[in-house]
Amino acid sequence: MSEALLLCMALIDSAILLFLSVYFIITLSDLECDYLNSSTCCAKLNRWVLPEVIAACFCPLVTIFAGHWILFILNLPFPIYLVNRYLKVSAGNIGVYDPTEIHNRGLLKGHMKETMVKLGYYVVFFFIYLYSFVYVLVSGGSSS
Repeated sequence: MSEALLLCMALIDSAILLFLSVYFIITLSDLECDYLNSSTCCAKLNRWVLPEVIAACFCPLVTIFAGHWILFILNLPFPIYLVNRYLKVSAGNIGVYDPTEIHNRGLLKGHMKETMVKLGYYVVFFFIYLYSFVYVLVSGGSSS
């Protein structure tokens, strides 16, 4: 596969993760303002946790196939965190977002902060992938 195609796929994946992060922020804000009840909110969010983990793991794979080792190393910690968070869900919880605990111990604020950090991370990497994609296209497909 060409490097431009791989970076285009990473750019599209990054855009999907960006929109998914915005969806998480909107849904958590609706819960915070009592427009949604906790079980509906958590069901909506938990439905998208596994696709987010898979999509986040896709970007490092694409960067390693494209030969961008620095992007791979920079991109690796966050997917590792997401996989760890997904695998460490307690046995009694229905998912990462549990309706019985989301209002306890400030978990809602914590989830909101985490989602904002994810949004910032995805915005930064979206523009990094965009720059890399344009650079590869302009340079004729060979980059260092």
